[in-house]
Amino acid sequence: MKTVKASIIGFGSIGQGVARVLLMKKDYLNNAGIDLKVVAITDSKGAVVDENGLDLEKCLAVKSEKKTIAEKEMTGLDVIEQIDHDLVIEVTPTDVVTGGAGLLNMEAAFEKGMDVVTSNKGPLTLKFKELNELADKNGCAFRYEATVGGAMPIINLTKEVMAGNEIESIKGIFNGTCNYILTRMLEEKSAYSEILTEAVDLGIAETDPTYDVEGIDTAGKVVILANTVFGMNKTINDVDRTGITQMTYEALEMSTKNGKAIKLIGEVKKDGSLTVSPRLVPIGHPLSVSGTLNVATIQTDLAGEITVTGKGAGSVETASAILSDIISIYKED
Repeated sequence: MKTVKASIIGFGSIGQGVARVLLMKKDYLNNAGIDLKVVAITDSKGAVVDENGLDLEKCLAVKSEKKTIAEKEMTGLDVIEQIDHDLVIEVTPTDVVTGGAGLLNMEAAFEKGMDVVTSNKGPLTLKFKELNELADKNGCAFRYEATVGGAMPIINLTKEVMAGNEIESIKGIFNGTCNYILTRMLEEKSAYSEILTEAVDLGIAETDPTYDVEGIDTAGKVVILANTVFGMNKTINDVDRTGITQMTYEALEMSTKNGKAIKLIGEVKKDGSLTVSPRLVPIGHPLSVSGTLNVATIQTDLAGEITVTGKGAGSVETASAILSDIISIYKED
């Protein structure tokens, strides 16, 4: 049994989802030879630390009741630098402009020789090559399946399961919020602004939905795929991007009459082109999914076209990808 001491840096929706999944899958982890102890958790107010392992059920209850787990005035960076542990689960909010706290946390973790598993795409859209080089230099594992498509497996699928195939392109719907808005506009015969308000009220869209509706979130995921799968060195500034803010019900209705659906599609090709834009997709095509689903089609030389679909958001769903990465790093042979 390998004992792994971990921190959860960020205890919002995804961080809490990680705690729930670790509780649900404790026996599974043990059967895989992993005794995972969370020794520190941080949120925006501070941290709670127990080097013998925190009671995750208690942490979740405290967060629900008090809105913070903070017992100490410590940041995520403080925890990484001061608390002895092996794995940093970095799930702070995404910042694609500067990389935010997540970038500093990841750099510090690698400098300390710690492994990192993350759902935070911001640092990877800006400093992908540098972070991977820093991880390699310090002998650290770096896994980020949860940054693209939430529960939908695509990075590990392309890198491991499909080894030997030459991948020519990847395209798909990588943002459930945009897909929901486009789906509901057509169903309700409503304007973009009305369905956006509905999505915010339901919690499907953020109060400030700019990242989603302007295609920024999708662009970040396209960059991560470009760099991971095709070995490029792209940033979010290299993506030709158009969002859905100008979409009208009339355009959606006209496309439907012609047997097509309009979807926000992100695509990366091996020639280096990265695009995000609303596109016409034949109704019935694998890419024509509804609601909040994500979908990706991978074009290969040997296997042909492979399509995967799954939930692109949700705390437990995203945490499932984080769990998969943890197991891949530490599972005993």
